[in-house]
Amino acid sequence: MANQVQDLSPDEVSKGVAEGRYLLVDVREPNEVQAEAYPYGVVVPLSTFDPKAIPDPQGKEVVFACRSGKRSVTASLAAQAAGLPYDKHLAGGMLGWKAAGLPSKVGG
Repeated sequence: MANQVQDLSPDEVSKGVAEGRYLLVDVREPNEVQAEAYPYGVVVPLSTFDPKAIPDPQGKEVVFACRSGKRSVTASLAAQAAGLPYDKHLAGGMLGWKAAGLPSKVGG
């Protein structure tokens, strides 16, 4: 069966993180994160992506995020290829997150 990546809306991700159901993994580069970061995100840059670098989600579902939603799909597929059940990403990335009026923070 082909790997699939499930799109989640910014509101779904925000709610899931707030409820403790999702671990948000930001795959953008450190300079991008420094300029603007997701609250509560864990940074695992795609340029050096290693699925083993993702912290233990401790029962939470992992959701990948990036700037626009492309790199997060790549990260999800890479994690699945490594045998991890991480099949969710933030559709629209940081652009969609901000468009939804959700908070971000400066300085990683």
